[in-house]
Amino acid sequence: MRLGVTEYFDSAHFLPGHKKCGQTHGHTYTVELIVEGEKKGSGMVVDFYDLKTILKKVLSEYDHRLINEIVEYPSVENISESIYAKLKGQIELPFMLRVWEGRGKWCEMGDL
Repeated sequence: MRLGVTEYFDSAHFLPGHKKCGQTHGHTYTVELIVEGEKKGSGMVVDFYDLKTILKKVLSEYDHRLINEIVEYPSVENISESIYAKLKGQIELPFMLRVWEGRGKWCEMGDL
């Protein structure tokens, strides 16, 4: 069984040496966290509140920041890897992460 939560953050970044994206600009990022597991005695795989709490805490490090201060080359792929690594030690179930950079552009990674 799979279930997930969605959160958002706003940040700026630039891609050094990139013709179009080399200038500082911003995006609203949408982050989907999807876990997979079996229902426990409570009837839930995991409590949505717990997932959202973990995800919000990790994303707070990126919100309203220049992501270049966190990720050397902040492509959506590298941002996804950075977020995924921070979640990896906090979520016990297999999970997938999808990070949307604005509308229509995303990167997906994970155990599912």
